[in-house]
Amino acid sequence: MAEPVKLFQYNTLGALMAGLYGGSMTIGELLQYGDLGIGTLDSIDGELIVLDGKAYQAKGSGELPEVVEVSDEVTVPYAAVVPHQAEVIFRQRFEMNDQELEQRIESYYDGENLFRSIKIHGDFAHMHVRMIPRSTDERRFAEVAVSQPEYHADNVSGTIVGFWTPEIFNGVSVAGYHLHFISDDHTFGGHVMDYIIKEGVVELGAVDQLDQRFPVQDRKYLFAKFNLDEMKEDIDAVE
Repeated sequence: MAEPVKLFQYNTLGALMAGLYGGSMTIGELLQYGDLGIGTLDSIDGELIVLDGKAYQAKGSGELPEVVEVSDEVTVPYAAVVPHQAEVIFRQRFEMNDQELEQRIESYYDGENLFRSIKIHGDFAHMHVRMIPRSTDERRFAEVAVSQPEYHADNVSGTIVGFWTPEIFNGVSVAGYHLHFISDDHTFGGHVMDYIIKEGVVELGAVDQLDQRFPVQDRKYLFAKFNLDEMKEDIDAVE
C-alpha cells in the first residue's frame, strides 16, 4: 500500500488572524514535512514560498518586491507544506484568467471535501501579488493588511504553489484557493491576487491526511482568547 500523502500544517490561520505572529518552528524543521507550500515568516514579515524543497521569502521593498532564499534557522508562525505528488497533470495551451483556470482545475476534482496541492508553472501575461508587511502582535492581521503593498508584473515566467481547502476547514486554512507565486529568476513573488496565464503546466496533487501541529511551547497561543466571528470576518476580508 502506498504511503498516504500528508498535508503538514503548523498552527492555524485563525491564530494568525488574531495577531499571534511569533515564529516558533524553524524552516529547517518545516522542510522535513514537504517540498511545496506556503506560509509567512516571524512577525508576519512577507510571504513564504516553498518550491522544490527550498524556502523563499517575498516582501515589499519600495517600488519592487524582494525575493530571498530563507535559511534553515528562520522561524515561522504559520505554514503548510506537502510532499507534492501530482495526481493530475494537464497543459494549459491558451490564455485564461485565474477564475477561468480555476474552473478548469475544479473539473478534475472528484469531490468537494478533500485538500489539493497545486503547482502551476507557466508564462503569465500578468501577475498581481501582495505581501503582508512586518508587524507586532499588538495589531490584528486585518489591520495590518490594510497597508500591504501590491505589485504587478507583465510577461513573467514562474510558478504558483499552494492549496485548495474545503469549505469545512475554513479557519484552519483559507477555504478555496490560497496561492503564492515566485518568478523563475527569483526577482518577483508574493501572495497571488489575480493573474492571466498564457500557457503552462498545471499539477494537482492528492492529499490523504491533514497533520496539524500547534505551538505548544508558546504561552501566548496557549492562553489566547479567540473571537471566532471576528476571525471569520478577518479571513474573508484579507484572503
